[in-house]
Amino acid sequence: MTPTLTAPVPRNHPDELVVGFVSISDRASSGTYQDEGIPALRDWFGKVLTSPWQAVERLIPDEAPLISRTLIELVDVAGCDLVLTTGGTGPARRDVTPEATLAVGTKEMPGFGEQMRQVSLQFVPTAILSRQVAVIRETPSRAALIVNLPGQPKAIRETLEGLRDVEGRVAVQGVFAAVPYCIDLIGGPYIETDATIVKAFRPKSAVRKTPGPTV
Repeated sequence: MTPTLTAPVPRNHPDELVVGFVSISDRASSGTYQDEGIPALRDWFGKVLTSPWQAVERLIPDEAPLISRTLIELVDVAGCDLVLTTGGTGPARRDVTPEATLAVGTKEMPGFGEQMRQVSLQFVPTAILSRQVAVIRETPSRAALIVNLPGQPKAIRETLEGLRDVEGRVAVQGVFAAVPYCIDLIGGPYIETDATIVKAFRPKSAVRKTPGPTV
């Protein structure tokens, strides 16, 4: 069972992103092997985000009702603006993450899954077996983006970050470049990134000017 929060996670800054990391695995949640999904996400976010953030983490088995309850808890109770899941998105019978995610969403965001498969297809033809989805979950007072990611750390980084050519130019765009503006549009905090890893894309009208030095 997941812990029950009775109040939102307190923010240390008005623009602090609260992000949920959910690793979904029968074996990792039972202690058969060590989870790699959450550490990979924690490490990647620590490198890419230059604006304030904090994480709420959950390690749970491949049980659809529990996955849905966990996503609801992280958005509705903990107050996450973004929730990323890893694992459980293949065709195996125990892979139920997409179904559990769709069950709690109010809007589907199909471009995320489409682009993640495009990234993975650069490496393996079995990328077409991946069923990652993304949704917006809306409540009367707020909304959050929920995205399914692959389970392997290398694939997590590639789908978030994208692929670069030998000269360092972005060859295949990762999905995280669109996340900050999506969070803007649903009323969340303003996310800033290290552009050498992922350059957040926003229309010029949506870019905040960095305050200059006071004289």
